[in-house]
Amino acid sequence: MSIKPISLFCGIVCAGLAGLALSAFPAAAMGQTPAPDAPIPATAPVDGVKAEHTPLSFFKDCETCPQMVVLPEGDFIMGSSDRHHVENPAHPVSISQPFAMGRYEVTFDEWIACMDAGACDDEVPDDHEWGLGRRPVINVTWWDAQTYVRWLTQSTGHKYRLPSEAEWEYAARAGTTTAYFWGDEATGLNTANCRDCGPEISHQTLTVGSFEANAWGLYDMHGNVWEWVADCWFPDHKGASANGTVRISDKCRERQMRSGSWYYFSKNLRSSWRFKNDARVRSYGIGFRVVRVLP
Repeated sequence: MSIKPISLFCGIVCAGLAGLALSAFPAAAMGQTPAPDAPIPATAPVDGVKAEHTPLSFFKDCETCPQMVVLPEGDFIMGSSDRHHVENPAHPVSISQPFAMGRYEVTFDEWIACMDAGACDDEVPDDHEWGLGRRPVINVTWWDAQTYVRWLTQSTGHKYRLPSEAEWEYAARAGTTTAYFWGDEATGLNTANCRDCGPEISHQTLTVGSFEANAWGLYDMHGNVWEWVADCWFPDHKGASANGTVRISDKCRERQMRSGSWYYFSKNLRSSWRFKNDARVRSYGIGFRVVRVLP
């Protein structure tokens, strides 16, 4: 089955999917907010690494900022050598510096904070009547995501950006070598939000954190929404760097996406799966999460 980018032109099929019954889906997966995390204190701009910025610790730089988790430096094998040419070749990557990544996909609440500050567009992105709050923000372009990370950088005094493709896969794997952080199977297991991840289908985004986090405390690295990353699209890993830096090309209209989404099948949620879309596209299946550079 060929895979086509989700775009603004989803049409009747998508509208029909969104209207199907959801009654048998598990309560936690239906977008009901799980028990809230313990409050995370905001941190003021500082020189040097604060005590709470040790590996696998959590922090927030402001009350409305995304909650971050500090990821350790380390080595991993990126991609795969199976039949999917876009994932070839499997190759070693060394992440030489710790960095912080958002525990969740950026939410509507967090996006609206940027709007309220006058930095993001003054119109709330279309939520398809699924709800705002702690659902992942959708219908944002790659360029919109750049506006958001620029605002976070300016308002907190810390450098925020989109993850590189290699950083994203490193974070999704969380030290594992299996297809997903929980193993090699996903169909019907209720471990993520996708078309065949459970006995029933959500047909929409779900509240972030509705499923189990990986070993590094990151939620929804598989499914819910595709996540823009910083890299330009390349058809495979040939020529990829060994240190996890962003890959850029002269012609870069198409950008990388990772994670898969509620609309796609579990095979497209694997840690190594790669996909693309025009950076100008807005879609009900695309969002993003952020990285914060540590001093």
